Amino acid sequence: MSSSISQSPAAENDSAGETTAKPPGDARWHVAFGVILIGALAAFIPWTLGYVGDTSAVVLLILVVLLGVFMAFTIGGNDVANSFGTSVGAGTLSMKQALLVAAVFEVSGAIIAGGEVTDTVKSGIVELDTISHSPMDFVFIMMSALVGAAAWLLFATRMGWPVSTTHSIVGGIVGAALCIGFTTGSGGFDMVQWSEIWKIVISWVLSPLLGGIVAFILFGLIKRHILRYNEEADAAMRELKLKRIEHRRRERSAFERLSEIQQIAYTNAMARDSATVRTADYDRDELESTYYRDLHDIEKQAQDVESHRAIEVWVPLLAAFGSMIIGSMLLVKGLKNLELNVSPLVTALMLGMVGATVWMAVFIFAKSMKKYDLDRTTFLLFSWMQVFTASAFAFSHGSNDIANALGPFAAVLDVLRTGRVGEEAVIPTPVMITFGIGLIAGLWFIGRRVIATVGSGLTRMHPSSGFAAELAAAAVVMSASSLGLPVSSTHILIGAVLGVGLVNKAANWSLMRPIALAWVVTLPAAALIGAVAVWILRVVFG
Repeated sequence: MSSSISQSPAAENDSAGETTAKPPGDARWHVAFGVILIGALAAFIPWTLGYVGDTSAVVLLILVVLLGVFMAFTIGGNDVANSFGTSVGAGTLSMKQALLVAAVFEVSGAIIAGGEVTDTVKSGIVELDTISHSPMDFVFIMMSALVGAAAWLLFATRMGWPVSTTHSIVGGIVGAALCIGFTTGSGGFDMVQWSEIWKIVISWVLSPLLGGIVAFILFGLIKRHILRYNEEADAAMRELKLKRIEHRRRERSAFERLSEIQQIAYTNAMARDSATVRTADYDRDELESTYYRDLHDIEKQAQDVESHRAIEVWVPLLAAFGSMIIGSMLLVKGLKNLELNVSPLVTALMLGMVGATVWMAVFIFAKSMKKYDLDRTTFLLFSWMQVFTASAFAFSHGSNDIANALGPFAAVLDVLRTGRVGEEAVIPTPVMITFGIGLIAGLWFIGRRVIATVGSGLTRMHPSSGFAAELAAAAVVMSASSLGLPVSSTHILIGAVLGVGLVNKAANWSLMRPIALAWVVTLPAAALIGAVAVWILRVVFG
């Protein structure tokens, strides 16, 4: 990709370095987040003991809290880092800025739209009715699921592999449930809903394929109609700039060869021309000096280039389209737990208003950027749009995927509090806040390697390509959720990043191979760890 489309090498090196290295100044941030996380745990554990009310299982309850927060920590380091990888890799956000955006939108999504209740059995993957008469076995299964998922996520994160947290928690539940089923004789492989497992297998291929196709088409259009046009227009404007320089040099040389009387006459003609060009709708024939006539021709050529046409025409339309896609994703996925019950007509009108508002705002902003060069204008506009999509993704993630940690934890709290296994469990606000803190701490402490993988490892990122990948992923997530297709948002975004890389002919397939293998291994690895964990828990606490 040419230099007019990509970042400067210095900027690229800076953004890449920030995702992998930890500057010395980060020590204060490490201490701050460590203190916040420890403080949150110190306040949350007594609250949990008071909420459950059963003081006979203090050790078990503290262990449950630690496992739940650890699960949120690893989700932050892998899933949230995956979501912000394109923004950090493109140089749109620094690591600290991504952290602040994630803190606001992830936690807000969990508290505002995370739902007050959660299903105690994850997605019906395993039939647990046969062991529901033993509440403690159910507790051990959920705890082991957290162990299996969190341990695998930690390993994958340290390797820089973005994997599905949903598949991890499902694997943990399957492994723990099968272990108890076989050891107690209460069930076997028939406990597993294998049709649901096949959906996960399908998602390994379907998710990245859909994300890659949509991103390939979207970024291909952006590159053809915006970036390439800007590149050609920028080259034309640079050529005209050289013409202006040459024009001034030539005129100065010609002026010096004139006699004194001719110089005075020519200077007076130029003064009159200077006043003429300030009037509206002047004609070239009104100009007396060759200096202003030739300059008029050059300026006419500059106007014919229409250097900012793509910025003023296509970018506002793209922003409006993107805002409607993001709005649809928020309504379908991000705010679904609020049960707004909005009619399709009202939804369409709301999205139309959002699109029109965004189009107008971006159009005005693009018009105001005419005095800047095209590279800077393009970078700034797509940076703003990428921050918007990343924020929406964070809100949607907080409202949905944090349930991977909340679900099993809330189920355990409910069983320890009531002594029975219920269909749903209440999620108190302190739980959401504490797990939100764990999520953000995980992003800061261990998320850099996944960010480096997504932001620069698979392909180099520019705000325009990052925006295309995020918007394509949002469109696929929204469409797949509406159609009920088995997809993973993590896999979709990775596919979208590769789709962008294919357009630029710069996809790193050697790095994708271990990531794809990790996707396949996720469920069985988490299942194996969950099985071992549940056996240990039953020996220690059973």
